[in-house]
Amino acid sequence: MATLAELNLDSVELKRRVERFQSVRDAILAQVRQVIVGQDEVLDQILTALFVGGHCLITGLPGTAKTLMVRTIAQTLGLIFRRIQFTPDLMPSDITGTDIIEEDPTTGHRRWTFVPGPIFGNIVLADEINRTPPKTQAALLEAMQELSCTVRGNHYQLPTPFFVLATQNPIELEGTYPLPEAQLDRFLFNTVLDYLSADHEIKVVDLTTATRVAQVEAVTNAEEILDFQQLVRMVPIAETLARYVVDLVRATRHQSGTAPDFIKKYVNYGASVRAAQFIVLSSKARALARRRYHVTYDDITSLAIPVLRHRILLNFHAESDRIDSDQLLHRLLETMPPPSGA
Repeated sequence: MATLAELNLDSVELKRRVERFQSVRDAILAQVRQVIVGQDEVLDQILTALFVGGHCLITGLPGTAKTLMVRTIAQTLGLIFRRIQFTPDLMPSDITGTDIIEEDPTTGHRRWTFVPGPIFGNIVLADEINRTPPKTQAALLEAMQELSCTVRGNHYQLPTPFFVLATQNPIELEGTYPLPEAQLDRFLFNTVLDYLSADHEIKVVDLTTATRVAQVEAVTNAEEILDFQQLVRMVPIAETLARYVVDLVRATRHQSGTAPDFIKKYVNYGASVRAAQFIVLSSKARALARRRYHVTYDDITSLAIPVLRHRILLNFHAESDRIDSDQLLHRLLETMPPPSGA
């Protein structure tokens, strides 16, 4: 059993780690704000994904600074950054790497040598991921789930921390391929970028048409980010809130006895238990970022939609009635009362 002195020492160290987490997050935002204007909610979700250890899918029209945002965040983290431009002719080996035959000039013997692909980084920007066919998109499946990749039967571990920040254009645009459901489920968030306000667009024009170029500096490192990910998992959540998350996810499945009539009418497939895990983890990160040491109902409802919007598959009734997943999820949250004491 721990002594009083040991408990006090632990609490002091824990407080120091929490304060460092909050100061690093503020410093990252301060650096990013030199380049990125507006998009507060999007930045908050990307940082939440990083501190949870999850991947983020960023959906937006061309010209909304998706790529610039990811590159700027990577610079502030002090991590190895790799960028993959997804095109229709991209092959899986262009992502994972490949074996080549090399000849030893002294002995003349030939051997297979593995040349790592761009996936061997800490932050991988999968730029316009839906511009390449599903065969190539699937090259990321093992990496995103198991932090490894297999090439010609050889297993290679990826560096940690490892994040895939993927950008995509809306699937209605020309030359896009929908992502496979298995791959969508591996993304913690599907974050949607919208157009900026008029005032923010004026500020963007001022920043980008002058001679001054913002210099972004790294404010943390890989070891510290891994420590933050462990710290986030230590944030407690009440059993009533955890059960509410599970009930919310189960209510997205049309075959569930708790699903409302509009879910049964419009949804083909609901979210898996992975969605519940991600809602809880992201809620813990949000609580810590807001200087709280426990999860609240507001944390859950604020993050439920970006976690769930890409995990429910709608049927033809929803398409014919022009109803999207966000509308259904807003309605679902309205029909589910908060747990007692929330």
